[in-house]
Amino acid sequence: MPVLAWQAHLPAGVGAEDLDLTAKGSLPAAWASVWASAPSTPTVFDRDRGWMRASELEDATRRVAGRLQRAGLEPGDRMLFSAGSSLELVIAHVAALRSGIVVVPANTAYRERELAHVVSDARPKAALVDDPGRAQWLSDANPRMVVLGPDVDLPDHEPAALDSAAADAPAIIGYTSGTTGRPKGAVLTHANLLAGSEAVGLAWRWTGADRLVLALPLFHVHGLCVGLHGTLLAGGSAVLLPRFDVDGVLDAAGSHRASLFFGVPTMYHRLAQSARVGELARLRLCVSGSAPLPAELHHALAQRGGQQVLERYGMTETLMNASNPYDGERRPGSVGFPLPGVDLRLADGGEGEILLRGPNVFAGYWERPQATAESFTEGWFRTGDLGNLDPDGYLRILGRSKELIISGGLNIYPREVEDVLLAHPDVAEVAVVGTPSDEWGEVVTAFVVPNGDAPAAQELQAFAAERLARFKCPRIVHFIDSLPRNALGKVLKHELVP
Repeated sequence: MPVLAWQAHLPAGVGAEDLDLTAKGSLPAAWASVWASAPSTPTVFDRDRGWMRASELEDATRRVAGRLQRAGLEPGDRMLFSAGSSLELVIAHVAALRSGIVVVPANTAYRERELAHVVSDARPKAALVDDPGRAQWLSDANPRMVVLGPDVDLPDHEPAALDSAAADAPAIIGYTSGTTGRPKGAVLTHANLLAGSEAVGLAWRWTGADRLVLALPLFHVHGLCVGLHGTLLAGGSAVLLPRFDVDGVLDAAGSHRASLFFGVPTMYHRLAQSARVGELARLRLCVSGSAPLPAELHHALAQRGGQQVLERYGMTETLMNASNPYDGERRPGSVGFPLPGVDLRLADGGEGEILLRGPNVFAGYWERPQATAESFTEGWFRTGDLGNLDPDGYLRILGRSKELIISGGLNIYPREVEDVLLAHPDVAEVAVVGTPSDEWGEVVTAFVVPNGDAPAAQELQAFAAERLARFKCPRIVHFIDSLPRNALGKVLKHELVP
């Protein structure tokens, strides 16, 4: 089928023929230009430190960049971070990118086993962590690694060669689930990051007058590469919240006169249940992503909250791919049209696997040439997501050819959970699937064939919680006599129903 066009997203006066999403070279170079043009503009608000203005952010990131270089970090070296959202973490992240250091975000819910895998695979030279327990796990995984707090409390050092990374140089390695069940690192270049931020800035009419309530975690590309990066590129500002809660978001939106909120469906589900949901109407734009937004929830937010939430579609390997239009119908159950610069087509005509190409598409999986080759066909990235088109071109996501579970906007690979549960002596076989949930999108559900007498469900959940991040642990456990299989022995997960 023909490649879907993205010109519908362009604002008036912007011509497709003049569009170059990577013309500025890199986000750090573009940010430096923005800060220099408006040094007194507020950029990021932290409840402990108040507002940091553009010139202050430039100074702070330059200072921390020097400290990271003093610690021995050079362009191309990896730096893991696993910390809650804070101004210190923002500064350290921006400082790393300005220095050409490759950032490796890690979920703060990861357990020792999960962090050890990332350390072994990415081989970071340094790590920033805000929890003594995780710091010890990281030191145990690699005693030679420099482990620091987000404030990078080291002596100052004059930095060298800031904002000079090449467009094709790695900037972030985002770990995402793969066919083996062990996360693999998607290498995003500086050009990928810049193209992604430029595209959503154009499509969502993002300007320096906008203020975002940023309650998404910064270890996830939604909060980091869309929320934070987009804010800094637009010259706007963000109110950084340490976590999501309904009152905190609405209070921040009101007191700081915010115009934007980005969230996952779980957040919108809780907002819709609040008596204060009508306060969303004061915002210029609310965007939902990381998991499908139920059409019923879209309608509820429109009716009770006065907000037509704009749903978009993205993934770690490609950042942002498609979006409902800012000007035009925001169709419930649809993710709209490809974003500027993104070519999108369906493998099998009107319905099939979604294929992508464009400056947003990642460089490949870290040190996984075979996995990288298998993920592309004739230059198109195979997303593993299945889609179809409405007659007028709106894209709908039907499901995933891969077996990912998305719960609360976070990806969970069943094989990883199954491997952990199989280590329990009372488990003979197990299959993990996602069960639909109005609040979470999906919840992790384990179908267990016991080895003798069935253990208590709570025992298995506690066993998993010691070895996996909480969001990966099964919320529902069913005990069954056998798993359904086909003639070749493959488990038929679609037959597993409560």
